[in-house]
Amino acid sequence: MVFLILSIICSVSVGAIFKVARNYSINVTQIVATNYFFALALCYFFFSPDLTTVGTNAPWAIYITLGILLPSIFLVLAASIKHLGIVKTDAAQRLSLFIPILAAWLIFGEKFNALKITAFGIAFPALLLILTKPTDNTKNKWIYPALVLLGFGLIDILFKQIALFTNLPYTTSLFVVFTMALTIMVLVVAFEMGFKEAKLNPKNLLFGSLVGVFNFGNILFYLKAHQSFAENPSTVFAGMNMGVIILGSLTGIFIFKEKLSKMNYVGLFLALIAIVLIVLSQQ
Repeated sequence: MVFLILSIICSVSVGAIFKVARNYSINVTQIVATNYFFALALCYFFFSPDLTTVGTNAPWAIYITLGILLPSIFLVLAASIKHLGIVKTDAAQRLSLFIPILAAWLIFGEKFNALKITAFGIAFPALLLILTKPTDNTKNKWIYPALVLLGFGLIDILFKQIALFTNLPYTTSLFVVFTMALTIMVLVVAFEMGFKEAKLNPKNLLFGSLVGVFNFGNILFYLKAHQSFAENPSTVFAGMNMGVIILGSLTGIFIFKEKLSKMNYVGLFLALIAIVLIVLSQQ
């Protein structure tokens, strides 16, 4: 249970760091690039991936897609936190779990039971209520958390496909994906420095290193939590998603003073119910 709690804290901390960083003159692309440098270094230190096993038979199409999608969705995540806050962004990210489940039904022909159908019936209005903004805000930036939901849902599907490729350890595949993500972000930073006259800022490197440490910590402790609850993975699944929504909400409301409407609170409550039903449907 300790590993699960640490994973939840690390996940919410990433959003909190982006929230704090917006108070400074920052460059988000430099933060994301630095994040992948530290995540990659920690991945190599803790998992010692054997890259000699990565050959032409590896799922390169999935690697490349994830290598592009991961940094892209990280930039969208930062924009979502900036415009709509931690509470709604974390909720949208956790509700993305319905995307791979929906794909399993529509693409892979998995049968749905009554609990899953009920969960979907609750999840969609929950998302709409969570993303509803007070009437005094005329500028609705709902597109950002919507992209977070879709992006993380697709990422989840792709990582599940990698997990099915048993010829390579999952952590080795993770290292390859992180390497590609870092390469892309370094190129983006180089472009900005060369053509947009952006300069490296120590603040960006500091925030990026913190994001990288907590980003990797989230992955490390999540994997260890699954090892600890090997016979009951649904405990990790439910605990992680509900834990992030609850802790993220408390962080946003009490630390960053984010304002939520009554409809937002109803949406968060419905989201938790939907996640519980999904977990129960897997039994």
